[in-house]
Amino acid sequence: MCQGRVRRLTPPAKRFLTLLAFISPWILGFLGFFVYPLLLSLYYSFTEYNLLQPPKWVWLQNYSSLIEDTHYLNAVGNTIYFVVFSVPLGVLTAFLIAFLLNQQLRLRVLLRMIFYIPIVVPISATAILWMWIFNSNWGLLNNILALIGIQGPAWLGSPAWSKPSLIIMQLWLVGGSVLIFLAALQDVPRSLYDAAEVDGANALHRVWHVTIPMVTPAILFSLLTGLIAAFQTFANAWIMTDGGPVRSTEFYVLYLYDHGFRFFRMGYASAMAWILFGVVVVVTVLLFRTSARWVYYGGEG
Repeated sequence: MCQGRVRRLTPPAKRFLTLLAFISPWILGFLGFFVYPLLLSLYYSFTEYNLLQPPKWVWLQNYSSLIEDTHYLNAVGNTIYFVVFSVPLGVLTAFLIAFLLNQQLRLRVLLRMIFYIPIVVPISATAILWMWIFNSNWGLLNNILALIGIQGPAWLGSPAWSKPSLIIMQLWLVGGSVLIFLAALQDVPRSLYDAAEVDGANALHRVWHVTIPMVTPAILFSLLTGLIAAFQTFANAWIMTDGGPVRSTEFYVLYLYDHGFRFFRMGYASAMAWILFGVVVVVTVLLFRTSARWVYYGGEG
């Protein structure tokens, strides 16, 4: 009677199984805490679900209802306003600060630390600080304006000034982008500046034709991360204004949160989440597609 051969694993197969065993906790966590909720939210977006009763299939009703929801369209408009103004201003501010810190200044290290500190402060503390700064009666900003004879607006209490106020606050949090720009500026070869100076370029021409082209990868990164963060802005508006006054700061994610966790309309909120996901993907792809025209990488000819 023949005994069957015992097939032994080859060394590559053993290495693969060992690797799989080591990363299996991450795989299980990724599937359980990311993939499964993601697919579940996609399913919920086609249902009417209030957390208390089983989901009821409604197909595209949630998506079609969004088009007729005036408050939803208002949230979309508020978010577009915030994205259009906060992202370019944030990138420009971060670049200017980094350019300044890249000069031979005294206390340069201290200044870099000061500009970085705001991004490590919890957003709740930052929001409370800026609520005091923007207070229309005894706030710091209006007191400074009063010293020069200007009567400050209501800021967070005014529909006209509430979104600009949050944009100003957002500029306080550009420390991360400042460090990225600072690293990019220090990577610009000194020989390029010397060559431009020999060709007769003044300081402004050197910045425009040497500095900016060489830091375009950092500009692309800051634009991309800024766009994604701006589309998802939530905490500052939720803490400082809760969407007011008169829904002027009711941004997309804040409106989504209200429907999901205040009104328990999970299907409706899931539909909004997937639309936001699609918009962010489209904007990201378009940004990458257009970047080939204006982003220069040092290794290119």
